[in-house]
Amino acid sequence: MADKQNTNKVPVIGITMGDPSGIGPEIILKSFYNEEINKSRVVVIGDLNVMQGALEMLKISSFRLIGVNKISECSFSNNTLNILDLKLIAKGNLQTGIVNAASGSAAFESLRKAIELANFREIDAIATAPLNKEALHLAGHKYAGHTEILADLTGTEDYAMLLYDKKLSVIHVSTHISLLEAVTGLRRERIEKVTELADLSMKRLLGKSPRIAVAGLNPHAGENGLFGDEEIREIIPAIKSMKTRGLNVDGPVPPDTVFLQAVNGKYDVVVAMYHDQGHIPLKLLGFSTGVNITVGLPFIRTSVDHGTAFEIAWTGKANENSMVEAIKMAVKLA
Repeated sequence: MADKQNTNKVPVIGITMGDPSGIGPEIILKSFYNEEINKSRVVVIGDLNVMQGALEMLKISSFRLIGVNKISECSFSNNTLNILDLKLIAKGNLQTGIVNAASGSAAFESLRKAIELANFREIDAIATAPLNKEALHLAGHKYAGHTEILADLTGTEDYAMLLYDKKLSVIHVSTHISLLEAVTGLRRERIEKVTELADLSMKRLLGKSPRIAVAGLNPHAGENGLFGDEEIREIIPAIKSMKTRGLNVDGPVPPDTVFLQAVNGKYDVVVAMYHDQGHIPLKLLGFSTGVNITVGLPFIRTSVDHGTAFEIAWTGKANENSMVEAIKMAVKLA
């Protein structure tokens, strides 16, 4: 069991199963082949029937699954993977490779339980397998995704999505809203908060103060108001405020060049103004290695940076690299 009095112990990482109809169970099991993860203290939060079915589909015999009812029952050894069994789906009832409410509900309940355990310090960090937003909505949970669930169930107001990869790191001012809302809702205060979260998070990851670039919103970062005045009204005042607080921040840097400059080593992290502005370059460069980190929560949460991939689910074809990196990052931060 996690012990908040002992900071020198090996942390316990809770891995949520994600949408069981997707690739989550498969990539979790494949991740256990990684020697570093195999030696870590991990527990899958989800359904033993589902995970056992995935184990049989993959024909894995090098380790076994053990169902537990609480974290204190976990047995951490190299050939054992603990499954906190929430008994979410009856054996034989799983619909694989399609959007369905039962799997959306199972994904939500797995995450809800992980949040509860993290809040009570029974686990030290959460690493999440992907869920499907449509399935989540079919199950009656009207959230835009993992991040919004985590924020709501922890009462967190100031949070952000950080996509981390060794080649490029990006943090977002806005994520799961329309592009129109991202533009009309852009505010100096939010830019300042996300820039502050970028500084705190990257300090923890790098062990030093990061070099932060704030991307412009408009082409050429507005060209002094010729192509929009959002930079003048909201972004530049936010950058000036952060500089007075001692942060190493530059911008607004034109969005068509800022990511190249970051990849070439000029910046450690880019503050992107909206979802696709940050996601497109990160996924182009690190689709199978990037890690999604929710910053601002009362505990550590990492995730894969891809979806449920129903088209290849339960075929043994899924790539586990992003899941491996997410679990390793959770261990590192914890």
